[in-house]
This record gives sequence, structure tokens and C-alpha cells, in this order.
Amino acid sequence: MTELLPLVLTCGEPAGIGPEIAAAAWARLGARQPFAWLGDPGHLPRGTPVREIDAPEDALRVSASALPVMPHAFPDPAVPGAPSSANAAEVIAVIARAVQLTMDGAASGIVTGPINKKALQDGAAFAYPGHTEYLAALGGVDRVVMMLACEGLRAVPATIHIPIADVPAALTPELLTDTIRILHNALRRDFGLTAPRIAVAGLNPHAGEGGAMGREEIEIIIPVLEALRSEGLSLIGPMPGDTMFHASARKGYDAAVTMYHDQALIPVKTIDFAGGVNVTLGLPFIRTSPDHGTAFDIAGKGIADPASLVAALDLAARMAGARAR
Repeated sequence: MTELLPLVLTCGEPAGIGPEIAAAAWARLGARQPFAWLGDPGHLPRGTPVREIDAPEDALRVSASALPVMPHAFPDPAVPGAPSSANAAEVIAVIARAVQLTMDGAASGIVTGPINKKALQDGAAFAYPGHTEYLAALGGVDRVVMMLACEGLRAVPATIHIPIADVPAALTPELLTDTIRILHNALRRDFGLTAPRIAVAGLNPHAGEGGAMGREEIEIIIPVLEALRSEGLSLIGPMPGDTMFHASARKGYDAAVTMYHDQALIPVKTIDFAGGVNVTLGLPFIRTSPDHGTAFDIAGKGIADPASLVAALDLAARMAGARAR
């Protein structure tokens, strides 16, 4: 197989831990997993070996000795913990530039450094609820799916950043159907699974216990699963959320669909708090990110753990390889 093009790593919010974990990730990975960092080289930690490059493919020849950087000028320096409103527009521009590079075939995928939505809204009137919605708009798709992945578990919440009280109304047959279909297709295309097995959680305790603890399983989840099974999808459930994530249960499926945010994120973060990866499924390009934020409180102190970013880079590379095959 032809050697894959490097990934593009966006700088994220310069005042957060993004620049320092990018440098630390390069120090761990070197030439084993080449990537091009897209941002202002002046924002990187002092002493970071840097080689400026013109295109992501140039990272292949320089990663062994220096962090490959595709320069993108920002108006202000990076002050740890204190985002500059003047830099907000360039944070957004870096994301758009990375997407364009990838969609043009110049990179094999995108790994995004953490952003701070409030800083972007205050500084550049960022019009999207978050990173993912902006990437979906750039990719020209209406619906995407968030997956959290670590060694031993891939979990997808059908509803994401909404109050628990709003979950039952948001959990429509259409949403659940689309979520499962997007996950199924991604497991085949990006994870190389020819016949993926998907476990689906119930919403209520004991998966509703036959209607005694809620009727969402009977009225929404079971009909969706039956319809998709008739199309040939391998689906297990609805399963009680409290019994589907222990080690032996996880051996029975390749990914889990849950009904709300914490039902997916609690098991992933319990299994591997430092190494979890956020993956966006349903985009026309590969996108992963570390499963943490900008961490303004520790930015610039040299103590940020790059483990999640390293895992995000490794996973994006494996996904790119599967998609290429």
C-alpha cells in the first residue's frame, strides 16, 4: 500500500495546553507517526525543535529531527490561561484551512487541538455550538455522530450536550436510526470491521423492565432495532446500562450506542481517563481529537499530559489506513 500522507494537527486555542501537548506528542512519536502542526510557531514552548514546511507531506522528511510546522500567523502572542480576542478569528481559520487541506487530498486526516468556545464567540462571533458542528458545516453534512474511544471500548451517545430532562423528547426514532447507521458505516469503512456488532443501551433502569420503569424502550428503541436488524445490521439490546460495560460484556460487541452523554462517557473515562479519544463519525474526512479541553488552569506549567493527543493521532492514522484499504 502507498505510504499514507501525514495528518494535520490544528493548534486549537493558543492560550491553552494545545501548543505544549503538540510539542510533547511530537517528542513521543517522532517519525513513527508524522504529523504537520498548523499554527503560529511563536506559540510553541520555548526550545521546541521546529522545521517550517509548506505542505503536510513535507512532515515525512523532517519529523525525525523536529516538529513539522505549517506556519499560520496570529496577531497576538500566546499568554497561558488568558485567551486573546484578537486571536479568535485565526483559531477558526486554522480549522477551516486544515479541513481544506484534507479534502483536497493533501493530508490523510485531521486531529484538532482543544478550543474554547466562549473565547471564539466573544472574539470572533463564532456561530456554531462547538467544534463538531463547525466541522460538519465545512464538510457539507447535516448529521454527525460523536464517538468516545479507548482501548477496549467505543461508545456513542445518541444525545449529547443536553439536560437529562430533555433526553426523552430528543430521543426520536429518526435520531436513533441515523446514529446507528452512521456508526455501522464508520465501523466498516474506518475501523475495518466487515460485520460490526453494535450493543444498544436502554434509556431507563433495567432497560425499562418491560415498561415498569419507562416505555421508551418499547415505543422507540426496540422498533428501531427491529427495523435495522431487518436490513442486516447486527444489533444487541436494548441492554441495561449498568451491566453492559464490564470486561466480559464488552467482548460481545464492537461498539456501544447509549442514550445520553454520561452513559457513554463514564465507562470510557473510567477505563482510560488519560487516553480517551473523541472521534467524529459521518464526516467526509477523518477527525479525532483529545478528549479534554484547553485546561487554562495548567497551561504553560509544563505538566499537561499528552497521552490523549498521542492516542488521537494514532487512532486517526489507523482510521486513515483502514479507509485507504
